[in-house]
Amino acid sequence: MSHAQETTEDDLAPTQTEGYKVGQSKTVAELAALDQEDESLQRWKQSLGLAATAKSGLPKKVVLKTLFLSSPTLSKEISIDLTQSPEALAKLKKDLITIKEGVEYSVGITFVVENEIVSGLKYLQVVKRSGMKVDKTEAMLGSYGPQETPYTKIFASEESPSGMLARSGSYVVRSRVIDDDQHVWLDFEWGFKLAKEW
Repeated sequence: MSHAQETTEDDLAPTQTEGYKVGQSKTVAELAALDQEDESLQRWKQSLGLAATAKSGLPKKVVLKTLFLSSPTLSKEISIDLTQSPEALAKLKKDLITIKEGVEYSVGITFVVENEIVSGLKYLQVVKRSGMKVDKTEAMLGSYGPQETPYTKIFASEESPSGMLARSGSYVVRSRVIDDDQHVWLDFEWGFKLAKEW
């Protein structure tokens, strides 16, 4: 593989928000013990799914479940199982997903947060064609408390390219999920091609 075709770390570097400081990390137990009289704080903790009696002590963990594509023109969403082995995921770069040209579609993920709060989760996606970057998506997912039920996040919809030139080659996508601590929870490549129909 030539150097031009590799996705560089710069391509996947999240944008730093000016004036934004990463908050001090607190455990679930520490947050649960914070001032019970503070109603707004209680509401914020509830929004993260934290019970007043929450205890953990185990390291935070984000388990990515699926990456999916949905579109009004698609009868059933296309879903990639992110829990499969790294070897199976590696095949997705060659086993191309077909996307219909010139249609609105959205990419989304489902994930579970375990043990502790994860803050500042971001989704980054770089699309390349013949080694050239053609698109970059960066979506702030937010902060989440631990819960067994998966969270689902859908990103802004995009329109797929159209025309003979767009259909003549394949595209490589690198998807990454990263948090405020720069911990990478997902980093894999998958491929798609454009066609007249799904």
